[in-house]
Amino acid sequence: MIFEDGHRPLTAAQQFNLLKHSVVTNGYGELSPGQLQWRFVAQPTSLSRVYELELDFRQGSRPRVFVMDPDVVSLAGGRRLPHVYREDPVELCLYVPRARQWAPWMPLDRSVVPWAVLWLYYFEDWLATDEWHGGGLHPADFSRRALGREGVALVAEDFQ
Repeated sequence: MIFEDGHRPLTAAQQFNLLKHSVVTNGYGELSPGQLQWRFVAQPTSLSRVYELELDFRQGSRPRVFVMDPDVVSLAGGRRLPHVYREDPVELCLYVPRARQWAPWMPLDRSVVPWAVLWLYYFEDWLATDEWHGGGLHPADFSRRALGREGVALVAEDFQ
C-alpha cells in the first residue's frame, strides 16, 4: 500500500529496528510476524517519577501504549484518569486515530513514544493541579460531534 502522499507504511520489523536503535526509547521488546511489543522507561522531567510503558503495535492497527508501572490509577487517588481509553490496564489516549495525526509510515520512536512521554508530563501536572493542561480531544469531551483539524467532523467511534 502507498498513501496518496507517496509514503509507504513501515512494517512491524522496520518499526522494531527503529525502536531498538533509538536513543529515545531505551528498552527491549519482542517481534513476531506483523506485530511488536516494546517495553521502555520514561521520565518526563528530572524531578518526575520513572515510568515503565509498553507499546503494542500490529500492522494495520493503531499503536497502543500502556502504563505498566507505577500504578497511575492509585496515584490518581480515586479520580478518573484523563485522556485514557481504559484504566485496566491503563491505555493512553495520545491522538485522534481517524484524524490522521498518526499514520503507518511514521516511525513510532519519533511520534507515539514522545507523545506518551508528554502525556506523562501532563499527567504529573494533573496530579498536582487537578486540571488537564495537555489539550486534545477525547470521546468523553463531547456528546455527539466535535470538529477536528481541517474541519473533519469527529464522533466517538473515531477514537477507537
